[in-house]
Amino acid sequence: MTKKQLMIETTSVIVSVAFIAAAFILTQLLGQETWYVILLFGLSFLFGGYAKAKEGVLATIENKSLNVEILMILAALGAFIVGNYSEGAILIIIFSISGVLESYATSKSEKALTSLLKLAPKTALLYKDGVESEVEISNIKVGDQVIVKVGQQVPVDGKIIKGSTALNQAAITGEFVPVYKEAEDSVYAGSINIESTIIVETVKDPKESVVQKIIDFVENAQENQTKSQSLINKVEKYYVYIVILIAITFMILPPLVGWLSWDDAFYRGIIVLVVGSPCALVASITPAMLSALSNAAHHRILIKGGSHLEDMIGLKTVVFDKTGTITTGVPKVIRIETLESVDREQVLKILYTLEKQSDHPLAKAVVDHLGSDYLLDHIKTNEISGRGMEAIINNSTWQIGRFESTVHDEMKEKIDKCSLLGHSIVSIIKDQKVVGFVALMDTLRENTLSVMNTLRSQGIRTILLTGDNENTASAIAKEAGVDSYEANCFPDDKVSRVKKLQKEYGKVMMIGDGINDAPALAIADISAAMGTGTDVSLETADIVFMNDRLENLPKIIKLSKRMRIITLQNVVFSTGVIFVLMISNVFGLIQLPAGVVAHETSTILVILNSLRLLFK
Repeated sequence: MTKKQLMIETTSVIVSVAFIAAAFILTQLLGQETWYVILLFGLSFLFGGYAKAKEGVLATIENKSLNVEILMILAALGAFIVGNYSEGAILIIIFSISGVLESYATSKSEKALTSLLKLAPKTALLYKDGVESEVEISNIKVGDQVIVKVGQQVPVDGKIIKGSTALNQAAITGEFVPVYKEAEDSVYAGSINIESTIIVETVKDPKESVVQKIIDFVENAQENQTKSQSLINKVEKYYVYIVILIAITFMILPPLVGWLSWDDAFYRGIIVLVVGSPCALVASITPAMLSALSNAAHHRILIKGGSHLEDMIGLKTVVFDKTGTITTGVPKVIRIETLESVDREQVLKILYTLEKQSDHPLAKAVVDHLGSDYLLDHIKTNEISGRGMEAIINNSTWQIGRFESTVHDEMKEKIDKCSLLGHSIVSIIKDQKVVGFVALMDTLRENTLSVMNTLRSQGIRTILLTGDNENTASAIAKEAGVDSYEANCFPDDKVSRVKKLQKEYGKVMMIGDGINDAPALAIADISAAMGTGTDVSLETADIVFMNDRLENLPKIIKLSKRMRIITLQNVVFSTGVIFVLMISNVFGLIQLPAGVVAHETSTILVILNSLRLLFK
């Protein structure tokens, strides 16, 4: 429901309340219901019931079946027919008020979710032939250049071709610490430029950008129903007819057997239409689902529909990819070793100077670790594809990487030890002899060990599947605290392993981030991707951790359990209220006003109970 529709419905209810209040005041003053008092009740009925009647009629035409709204309108009309004008008007007004409250509650539940729909800017400053012009995002093509000034949102996924700045990527990742970006660095649509003007070249169609995919996922998530929700919607269609049949039976059968008069029987039948209506039951699932999805979105967890959250119940095994999932994918220097016979300071300077000229991730890690104080001037380097860096310095050939060489026994022992620990080795070679090496290792994501311990305490098995070698896989698995691991896995190996785990243990969740994870993500019962993952993994996964935090996993498991508990509470409570009110009506223990208040109050309580999922 749009804000305008909600405002119109709210205004109609307020006008309806004014008419009914005036009618009651006149009744008290006059001591009777005159024709103009009845007219006021009728106007209250029309204003208060119009929106719900229209909604019910349109839904009936569309679905070709009666619904709750039609049931309540019939009950109110019945009350008017038997001369209970005030009670009919009260029924409609309370039903309309509960409907407005439900709309406001749903709107609040959707707020965090729909806020993601505002991530992408609508226009961009196109820069062409030295001239800038404002254009619609839809008109931007791959290769186009756009200007992003301070305070503006980056309009496209692209790379910086001129300038440098700090970007606030909180809208995409949830991380509020600005990220420094310079020429050739990638930037995402939706990020905010906070330092200086940059020119960005578009590398992806705006319709395919990360932020647009997020928007598409959100829109689909709101339409995706849980299994429980679908079941209740199916039951509602038949239940409405059952209630109408019971009401008609109540109106006809008791007078025929001499139990009630025709007037009393008709009145009791109207009460059946009111108290038997499944308003609270229908409202048991949707507000809870939307509240849970909004809670997750607030924590930068995008769940593509309530059904995926419901699927988390009964999870037995979680399978993790390594690089980019339980590790950051950014290598870190663990140690640098050199022979005692060489000048270590000079070796480090040569190491830094050669690696400075390489774009390889391992080289960048070495450069970041050493710092610029080690730079040598006027050194000509050569990069050998698949091998590393090479240079002639003081008539000696220096090589950094993987080249043909001999290894001193002293150095070989240290290299073997680091290899067993799963470290990546970059050799430092002088004239085909290894004089030192750098040991690097992928770093674990923060809180990885605590996440594994939490899952283990919940009886969930954790498994690492990686394409890395045995030593690296073993070292990472031990540090991460997973229950078991498998190394040297190709994409089809991961698929086979997930299928095997499903047969052995039951429901399996897969978490990954790369193209090679997509097949396993698709075959798992439920899947999650890290927000900085590839397009394929983001599209395949049921859940996206937009902030790349692994601790999101225990959060959504807990959230899924809370959603299940609250929806069960709602269903049990709503059906219990209907049962008690129906039995009370059989024995004549309840009047129409009391039935209306009890029934609609139960609906409001169910909605408020669901809103608890917005918090924690």
